[in-house]
Amino acid sequence: MAPDNASTTATGYVQPVIDVPALAAVLDGEYAEIRDLVRTNLATYASVLEDAEELGIDAFRERVREVVVEMAATGQTGMGFPAAYGGGGDVGASIAAFETLAFGDLSVLVKVGVQFGLFGGAILHLGTERHHDAHLPGLITGELMGCFAMTETGHGSNVQALGTVARYDAASQEFVVTTHGEQARKDYIGNAARHAELAVVFAQLEVDGRSEGVHALVVPIRVGGEVAPGVRIEDDGRKMGLNGVDNGRIWFDGVRVPREALLNRFADVTPEGVYESSIENPHRRFFTMLGTLVQGRVCAGGAGVNVSKVALAVATKYAVRRRQFEATSGTEEQVLLDYGLHQRRLLPLIARTYALHFAQDVVRAQLHEVFSGIEGDAQARRRLESRAAGLKALGTWHATRVVQECREACGGAGYLAVNRFAALKSDSDVFTTFEGDNHVLLQLVAKGLLTDHASEFEDLDQLGMVRYVTGLAVETLIERTSAHKLLERVRDLLPGGDEWDREAGLRDSEYQLAMVRFREEHMLAGVARRIKRGIDQKRDPGAVFSQVQDHVIALARAHVERLVTEAFVDKVRALPEGDEKAALALLCDLFALSTIEADRAWFMEHGRLTVQRSKAISREVNDLCRKVRPLAVDLVDAWGIPPEMLRAPDLVG
Repeated sequence: MAPDNASTTATGYVQPVIDVPALAAVLDGEYAEIRDLVRTNLATYASVLEDAEELGIDAFRERVREVVVEMAATGQTGMGFPAAYGGGGDVGASIAAFETLAFGDLSVLVKVGVQFGLFGGAILHLGTERHHDAHLPGLITGELMGCFAMTETGHGSNVQALGTVARYDAASQEFVVTTHGEQARKDYIGNAARHAELAVVFAQLEVDGRSEGVHALVVPIRVGGEVAPGVRIEDDGRKMGLNGVDNGRIWFDGVRVPREALLNRFADVTPEGVYESSIENPHRRFFTMLGTLVQGRVCAGGAGVNVSKVALAVATKYAVRRRQFEATSGTEEQVLLDYGLHQRRLLPLIARTYALHFAQDVVRAQLHEVFSGIEGDAQARRRLESRAAGLKALGTWHATRVVQECREACGGAGYLAVNRFAALKSDSDVFTTFEGDNHVLLQLVAKGLLTDHASEFEDLDQLGMVRYVTGLAVETLIERTSAHKLLERVRDLLPGGDEWDREAGLRDSEYQLAMVRFREEHMLAGVARRIKRGIDQKRDPGAVFSQVQDHVIALARAHVERLVTEAFVDKVRALPEGDEKAALALLCDLFALSTIEADRAWFMEHGRLTVQRSKAISREVNDLCRKVRPLAVDLVDAWGIPPEMLRAPDLVG
């Protein structure tokens, strides 16, 4: 029976009517309270959006700093820190707060990320009580500003090859931090150019003439507002966006810090100069240290999704107000969103944004469990790291695509700064490369798949990983390349046998899941087969891996899209019957079928789509767009973006 407020068409289709607050409650989930606090703060400091356009770079940096410190006083930025130091003791809430902050000015967002996520997170997760006592109370309030000095001019993604060195001097019980050459200078470091007093510096640790690999130390870079002795800081200058964040370069010329400056949760040096670690294997130790910082990737992915929401909210609201051309003779001009093409441009992007939102819920919950000690095993951590890497890549690429499409969909009006697209475009573009370059992150995802999350994987650097995948894992690869085994696995994925997917209903979620699972499994076997062929031919492992990188990236994308599809399907299935479930089911179908449609060439090449069925999918996507069209404004309103954040008075009304 149709709900009272639903409308029924002549075909018997029941059009759901969304209760916006009810759908907003589904989206906000358990973190509604912290999200509402952030929304209130965003509205309070809405003037920062104008400041970004009107103030000079120095004045705007100071304004962003003020806003960050004042927001910190409300408790929103300290949610992930222990209550004993003035935090909220809730890791999941801290991620939800950060995601919501992405509705506003992104310089404020990134400044918060640097101060509380990267700098604060490193102190919290890599340090011990002595560091917590000394630094956490001040950094949680924003009174103590810091930076996260990992990236170097010559090394970004390849952290193990950093050139900064911290040599232990046993006579003075100090570490001597030195920048060896221009390629080893710390670069693009947020908070460095103006505001940071302390830096968490990642450097090669040398103890008694031996390198122990990359470790992190707390190094003062300013004392009383002046640059510290032996430290040189240079402003990175104007950037493509995010000019409220003071990115800079740092050089160290024999800077001495006490032995206690080493963040020593996983390794320490005795006063006499003996290196000690609870993790014997150096590669495992390195990956364990980096793994504690996975929070940044989860935050970046969630921020990308929320940037997309702002762009889509503006473009959708504009599309139901702006009229263009008469659709039929003698009628008034038609609103943009009533055109099939405009629906095709915006509505699948809304569906994908919802899908990524629910996938983000899953990874946030995993992060909370791992970091709160609920899920402590190594396998849970590896699953988290892989999912965080993959969703960061897809979420930030999605933001870049959505902002561009929405800007174009608003025509010349979208080019005006007041309508937010200028800032969204310039400020979010770097999301695809910070917190891990997206292509590098997807390689990490694929390597985990190729090695079946073998425990040895954790111990290997990039070169070791290539050798492992192409050498020791031959049994895995043979298993993956066996035609018999592949057929068995593929049949397992198709609930009704090998031919089932030719007849299954297009809007059957089991069909949609089978398609994305088949694609992932087939790609995995294909990559493995190509690598094995290279091994059999005795070719150089590095060259073999390089040649299959395009295939590797496609596999990782397929894997993450499968995870996203599962997250959306699971969410819809779990909801009680009603209009919200019906509306989300439409969106879920639109997401899944437009995903299959976008890769139809692959599915047809591999025998999973006939020409007729491919055309039927396109017709179904068009039909779903027509059904979602009446819900579009309610769907974007349910995201709860404060009206002050949309600005765009001529676009949104």
